[in-house]
Amino acid sequence: MPGDVLLGAVIGAQGLKGEVRVKTFTETPEKLGAYGPLHTRDGRRFAVVGVRAVKDAAIAQFEGIGSRSAAESLKGTELYVLRERLPQARAQQFYHADLIGLRAEDTVGRGIGKVIAIHNFGAGDVIEIARDDGEGAVLMPFTREIVPTIDLENHRIVIAAPEEVEAETKGSVE
Repeated sequence: MPGDVLLGAVIGAQGLKGEVRVKTFTETPEKLGAYGPLHTRDGRRFAVVGVRAVKDAAIAQFEGIGSRSAAESLKGTELYVLRERLPQARAQQFYHADLIGLRAEDTVGRGIGKVIAIHNFGAGDVIEIARDDGEGAVLMPFTREIVPTIDLENHRIVIAAPEEVEAETKGSVE
C-alpha cells in the first residue's frame, strides 16, 4: 500500500488573509483537514485550521499562512496525507491509491501490465497502465465496464478492453 495519498491541490489564493482554494479529492471538501496535518512530497507540513466547501473546491486556512502573497506562493502545491491515517475502506470500496502497482489482466487472465496512476482530467476517472511489452502506457476510462473486477486480495484488476484497444494491441504485436 502506498504511504501517501493525494487529498488535494492548491489552485490559488482566496482573499487577503492567507486562505487558499483547494481542489480536493476527498469525499466532501470539508474532509480536507480531517486526517491530520497535510504534507508535500518535499516534506513541508500544513496544519489545517479552517476549511469550508465552495463550488468545486474547498477554501482552507493553514497555520502560519497569513497573507495573500504567502497563499499565492502555494499555487500548484499537492497536499498529501499518510495512507494509514485514512479510515479503512468498506467492503467493495477502495482508495485509488490502493490500485497503484496492481497487475492488470485481460478477461482471460493474460497479463497486460501494471496500474501506474488514476487520473481525472475533468471528464471522469482514467486508469493508466504501463504495458508489459515495454511499449509505453495505455489510458482507459476507469468505469465498471472497462474495469469489471478489482481484486485487492490477489493484487490484480481485470480489464475488459474495448475492441479498438484490443485491435491496436494485436496490430502492434504482429
